[in-house]
Amino acid sequence: MDTERITTNLNSTNARNFASVRALVFDLDGTLIDSKIDLANAVNATLSYMGRHELAHDDIFALVGNGAPTLVRRALGAGTTDAEAEKGLEFFLKYYRAHMLDNTVLYGGVRECLNSLRGWKLSVLTNKPVRFSQAILDGLGVAPFFAFVYGGNSFERKKPDPMGLLQLLRDFDVQADETMVVGDSEVDVQTARNAGAWVCGVTYGLGSERLPNSNPDILLDNLADLPKFLTANSQKLP
Repeated sequence: MDTERITTNLNSTNARNFASVRALVFDLDGTLIDSKIDLANAVNATLSYMGRHELAHDDIFALVGNGAPTLVRRALGAGTTDAEAEKGLEFFLKYYRAHMLDNTVLYGGVRECLNSLRGWKLSVLTNKPVRFSQAILDGLGVAPFFAFVYGGNSFERKKPDPMGLLQLLRDFDVQADETMVVGDSEVDVQTARNAGAWVCGVTYGLGSERLPNSNPDILLDNLADLPKFLTANSQKLP
């Protein structure tokens, strides 16, 4: 592992402040789970159903990150009516529900990271519908690590609006500067900044190409490296 890459945006002041982190809020797609093939297959099945041409997987990956309604509307393209978007979304959700664990796996280092953080205040905040999110975490055997799982339909507004993150601060009874968001895209960085929280970016996810420009506090190639930056913290859950 390239240590310089790991610590690109980490300075001594941040390192000291990380010792106060008590709660970690993880994104799901592109951070904990590699779901891109199942998402792409669901999008293309939807396009076929709607009489549209299928898209290359890489083109679909670039559309992911702002929730299923936005993904479907973007994939259907300019000029899509509200009725078409609604019809496409209904099919997409039905198809994805049946196939969301066909190819989806945890990224390397994720299980190791979560095992190292047993006893910490862990949660998931994603723009994916909460029912699907919970089912995937259950199916991959990692749901017990998380005290709370919130999805894109859990609140009135999705990330990067901080509504969900602020609710987690209340749930965990922590302050923003005691909280770190972990994600793969500029949406996660913006969410953290909007609430005043720390943010850790991962370089392997769906939005990772644009992520360094968003200046996360720390940038990791492997999530298994995260606990080493938090080991000074003695304020864990009982």
